[in-house]
Amino acid sequence: MSVTALQFFNYIDAFIDYRKTIYETSDQTIRSNLVDLNLFEEFVKERKAETIDGPTVMSFQYHLKNERRNSGASINRKIFTLRSYAHFLKLQEVEKADKLPFYDVLKNRRGYCQQPDALTHQQVKTLFDSIDRSNFLGIRDYAIYALMYSLGLRVGEVYGLNLADIDFNNKELTVLGKGNRRRTFYLNPEMMQVLSEWLAVRHNFKNSEHNIALFISKKGHRLAIRTMEDNIKKLVGNLDWHLHFKACPERSRRVTCHTLRHTFASHLNDNGEDILVIQSLLGHASPRSTAIYIHPSQQRVREALEKLPGVIYMNQLLETGVLKLNFQPKRE
Repeated sequence: MSVTALQFFNYIDAFIDYRKTIYETSDQTIRSNLVDLNLFEEFVKERKAETIDGPTVMSFQYHLKNERRNSGASINRKIFTLRSYAHFLKLQEVEKADKLPFYDVLKNRRGYCQQPDALTHQQVKTLFDSIDRSNFLGIRDYAIYALMYSLGLRVGEVYGLNLADIDFNNKELTVLGKGNRRRTFYLNPEMMQVLSEWLAVRHNFKNSEHNIALFISKKGHRLAIRTMEDNIKKLVGNLDWHLHFKACPERSRRVTCHTLRHTFASHLNDNGEDILVIQSLLGHASPRSTAIYIHPSQQRVREALEKLPGVIYMNQLLETGVLKLNFQPKRE
């Protein structure tokens, strides 16, 4: 006999409190956990499942893949949330919690097929040039996306920035990332100028003097993540880009805020920056996480191939005329 559905969902509030208090889990992660648990609860209710067993979890995976069109990475995250919750139920000594099937679900190895690829330098320039900085909203949005591209910040990290996080005297920005890990960034003159321009007009927004958030909406609230995502979607839509990324060539991908973070890492990699430095800047606990973000440009791949001894030798033979290549005409 498995854990009943009624038993299973009775401990969500206690789980969230445990994660917040003991592990100091970030607000963004807590929100993701709640979304995942609520989604699974809705699924169980719709299917009228009485117990949380293997067939129920497998059906949930099919539902995520086929009906919700979730990527492998998104499915992995939801299963990981449920697995963490199941561990909590075991600690709470909920009867038969050790029989929950989440431990047996294998990770989707195609998890990052749909990862956003890096934009080119020209595409980045086109994107930023398209932002209308003649108005307050444009100045704000330019600063937001500049932080994502120039410093590689997550959209949730930009959302959580407060005015007090900027140290203009030392030209530094302190960011609270995943796992409540703090990172301090040096602000170059260009980034200082961009932030100064935003702060010079921030007072024009409602409730600005009472809000500690760095970026606020027209109504005076901390600017929502959804708004940041929607605004970049509109910008790209106006550019009429049709991008097919090599990470997942069978489909086109949207350019999102996270694309700018990937682009930041890939451009650093193309400039020869050490992966451990990139890892530190991105706020990753492991280099394995950083490797996912790095997409070497075609130019760098070509340069690497040309350095192979066999390729160098063949080029020498071609240049000296020892080796000649003859191509057959294309058949009609």
